[in-house]
Amino acid sequence: MADHRVQDLTPAEVAKGIVEGRYLLVDVREPNEVAAEAWPDAVVVPLSAFDPQDIPDPQGKQVVFACRSGKRSVTASLAAQADGLAHDKHLAGGMLAWKAAGLPTSTGG
Repeated sequence: MADHRVQDLTPAEVAKGIVEGRYLLVDVREPNEVAAEAWPDAVVVPLSAFDPQDIPDPQGKQVVFACRSGKRSVTASLAAQADGLAHDKHLAGGMLAWKAAGLPTSTGG
């Protein structure tokens, strides 16, 4: 079996890809984290109960995983690849890097 690799994307790259319709952001944080602060356009698939089959059809977009700091998103990407999916991208630095770059977030209710 080939070694799985995870490609680091910067917050700027991810934000641009979302706007251009190239990326589907999959947030693997837990519901309480997402409720406190979230990416406006992300799909939430918590890592604690992660099943790559729960990721919605990206409809031609590339899946990019994201979490708080960039650790869980790597884990999710590797799990998806192990399941035969080509989801090899993640947001390096996670929500912390996203906010440090001044990019928008939304707060849950």
